[in-house]
Amino acid sequence: MEADTGMKGWMGKILRVDLSVSKVTVQQANTDDLRNFIGGRGLGAKILYNELAPATDAYSIENKLIFCTGPLTGTRAPTSGRYCVVSKSPLTGTIFDSQSGGSFGPELKFTGYDAIIVQGRSSAPVYLWINDDEVRIVDATELWGLDTHKTTDTLVRSTDSRAKVACIGPAGENLVRIAAIINDKHRAAGRGGLGAVMGSKKLKAVVVRGRRSVEIADRRRFDSAVEKSLRAIGKNPITDRSLPTLGTAALVNVTNELGMFPTKNFQEGYFEDAEGISGEKIAERILTGQIACWGCPIACGRATRADRKKGEGPEYETVWALGAQCGVSDLIAVTKANYICNELGVDTISAGSTIGCAMELHERRLLREEINFGDAQAVVDLVRKIAYRDGIGDRLAEGSYRLAERYGAPELSMSVKRLEMPAYDPRGAQGHALAYATSNRGGCHLRAYLIGPEVLGVPALIDRFKWQGKAQLVTLYQNLFATIDSLILCVFSSFALNPEHYAELLSSAVGMPFSGERLIEVGERVYNLERLINIREGFSMKDDSLPPRFLKSPLVQGGSRGRVVALGRMLSEYYRIRGWDRRGKPKPAKLRRLGLETARKTLKRN
Repeated sequence: MEADTGMKGWMGKILRVDLSVSKVTVQQANTDDLRNFIGGRGLGAKILYNELAPATDAYSIENKLIFCTGPLTGTRAPTSGRYCVVSKSPLTGTIFDSQSGGSFGPELKFTGYDAIIVQGRSSAPVYLWINDDEVRIVDATELWGLDTHKTTDTLVRSTDSRAKVACIGPAGENLVRIAAIINDKHRAAGRGGLGAVMGSKKLKAVVVRGRRSVEIADRRRFDSAVEKSLRAIGKNPITDRSLPTLGTAALVNVTNELGMFPTKNFQEGYFEDAEGISGEKIAERILTGQIACWGCPIACGRATRADRKKGEGPEYETVWALGAQCGVSDLIAVTKANYICNELGVDTISAGSTIGCAMELHERRLLREEINFGDAQAVVDLVRKIAYRDGIGDRLAEGSYRLAERYGAPELSMSVKRLEMPAYDPRGAQGHALAYATSNRGGCHLRAYLIGPEVLGVPALIDRFKWQGKAQLVTLYQNLFATIDSLILCVFSSFALNPEHYAELLSSAVGMPFSGERLIEVGERVYNLERLINIREGFSMKDDSLPPRFLKSPLVQGGSRGRVVALGRMLSEYYRIRGWDRRGKPKPAKLRRLGLETARKTLKRN
């Protein structure tokens, strides 16, 4: 069944679901918004800017939860099997988008919608069942309390054997601020606690079954662009060999040797037992096969088995967070904790980093409970306690910043804007450090992956210790990644593809002219709009910072020893290049150029 909106690439429709009154409505997508923000992260940000009042509590009935796809989702474009969720984060208070792969995204697109806007709050647990044009809000009382695997199996049996499910586990139900939304059992829209927003609305799951196809404006040109992109991915050593062979954990030994593999809550940058949780060790001990998201030629996912239990992962960030960050090198324990995170719906990065923070708090005699670095079983047990807010898990469920602040030591939270940073010590890569500090959603490596040029040499190797010129590079990467997240494609494609690849894929799919330069401008527009939303929420230049440890305490061993982050030097240059004033606010001329003139009222109020 073909889309009937007259649009190409996009489906042209948005589904609005008001849980407070059990009402669903369909509206036409705004063509200008699609042209200027594309989809995914960009479209979600535009909707949230228009509809969310300032200072809205993330758990309040007024917060919105937006599921978005993009114009390339569900097409032959490489790595197009994705979706994202946009909302105000209960962990950070910032605008937040969380991305996920698997098969849920394309199936959502095939139902005929570019986005679902969920608003209000149900009085009892429900799930949303979208079966092409049929949309129902269904009682989920019997599902409340089930883990994500049992929820998925139950819903597939009761709806359609080919349906795809995105759901929350007990963590989301218990409003854990680091709760994830899990789709396809093992894939997570993990960061920022958006699973808790879903739980606050009493929405257990979104179930989709679609039979529409995505219309392409110029099929011959599009197919040619796809083949060109596939060839580029096939020639790149990272996307053709490293990721398919060892998965993302191929990075463990690389970053460890460079002295930037965070260890024991970022107190060190070198983990003596890193080999035990490396991609090579995963392949040797627990790997059972490769897994690819829908339409992905890279297949970086790992099918694994640990102590007779099957699952997926752990990925690089997970083996670090539940491993080195906690001083743990027991691969089986890390894998078990990863499985539990997926089943109960917990973000592995924030969970491991928060546990590591608790371990340092105990080490410094600030936390009475005995939680020690290197205790593998404690990590496994604490993940479960976090999901159920059991005992000390209730405090850890608030995330590392609130935990550390509770004990009078917020500086021991390795976070930016309250979002726990991932597995690259910023003292080892100056550009990546700046990207952490200026990320709109908080401490994140995927707002601008400077590990590419600073560590992996993609597209070319640059001096990771130099701060000069990094502001320009961070700005470019942030704009590019905002574009990719709006298309919405996997950022791993950026190892092999350039803006012209993306522009040709988009132009031929939707029948509108997009150059690489114009696409980068879309990313810049998205980034500035997100910045305006955060300013509206009270964030300022003081939040574009890093924990004091990275600015004042040099690493004492490893390949990055003696280094700290030269943030002040880079930040002022970054603001200038961005076209922002000295306080980090976009200047009127910048907003005019990006077509964001109406957003200037945000700056006047703040």
